[in-house]
Amino acid sequence: MTDYLKKSKRVVVKVGSSLLVDGDKGTLRGQWLQALVEDIADLREQGKDVLVVSSGAIALGRRVLGLGPKQLRLEESQAAAAAGQIRLSAAWAEALAKHELKTAQILLTLGDTESRRHYLNARETANTLLGLGVVPVVNENDTVATAEIRFGDNDRLAARVAQMISADSLILLSDIDGLYTADPGLDPNAKFIADVKAITPEIEAMAGISRSGFGRGGMITKIMAAKIAVGAGCAMAIANGKRLHPIQHLLESGQGTWFRAAGSPATARKQWIAGHLNALGVLTIDAGAAQALRRGRSLLPAGVTAVHGRFQRGDAVQVVDGEGLLIAQGLSAYADEDARRIIGHKSHEIADILGYAGRDEMIHRDDLVLR
Repeated sequence: MTDYLKKSKRVVVKVGSSLLVDGDKGTLRGQWLQALVEDIADLREQGKDVLVVSSGAIALGRRVLGLGPKQLRLEESQAAAAAGQIRLSAAWAEALAKHELKTAQILLTLGDTESRRHYLNARETANTLLGLGVVPVVNENDTVATAEIRFGDNDRLAARVAQMISADSLILLSDIDGLYTADPGLDPNAKFIADVKAITPEIEAMAGISRSGFGRGGMITKIMAAKIAVGAGCAMAIANGKRLHPIQHLLESGQGTWFRAAGSPATARKQWIAGHLNALGVLTIDAGAAQALRRGRSLLPAGVTAVHGRFQRGDAVQVVDGEGLLIAQGLSAYADEDARRIIGHKSHEIADILGYAGRDEMIHRDDLVLR
């Protein structure tokens, strides 16, 4: 099952508070973090993109603010997050810098992943950073999120991020080895499950509750995360993160639970574009552009002859030829007003026409499905 990770080109690693922060002292586990970063550096040397989803801001910040172990009110949690995010980001930057790796912080809320425009902006930011060789560190933006727009756990946040960047593998580092048929702390006969081919009601029934004092998730949230990940073509592993070099151990021992992906990220994304989005507009293209699309090319503004409908950047649009025959469906890189201004023009003219440098393509081939 570790072949999933070995073959992956893009990996998301989720780190929980109970692993990163000493629960008794409220301080960072520096040695553990450095060992994990060594694992991440190894993945980067293998040519893999790596993005980290890290908890720990509130756990670090509450100590700084002297809030103690009590149950925090919402405003206290937000204050602790504000204080802790600075220290969390600095800790990751310092640890990664020892391996000459750069990092950047991305703060997200549940609302950001459900708002089409926010989602696209976050995706483009993450993809740009990864393309520059950066290891982005994502955390839930607890300083602004209310109960209604929070994930409440970073397992599902990690799965949404993996879906967002079309990751091949998602590793949830936990305080247990993986999925068992029952809670091994309560049932000595609980059996370990290494391979989950499909998330059935029986698998869901095996989920337990976290006994960690700091983590907000449990096996239930990990199963929910697995549903998101595998549906996006991303394999997901639950692995024991308490030991040093947890990713290296996962690779060498194979000890962990892997949820098999349903296809590839590219296939899952194409299916979503083709079958789950209602087209809000229509782009008419010329014969040359139609031929280019059939050869697997992107749709450039120069090949578009007309724009119909009202839509925003990232919305689904249909692509038709001069006779009105449906050729493709995809996600527009421009809102309808800007699209109308640049049709028929070369990509290098876009900045002069719009006053900003947008994408070269009207629809990128990764966001296009032929019909």
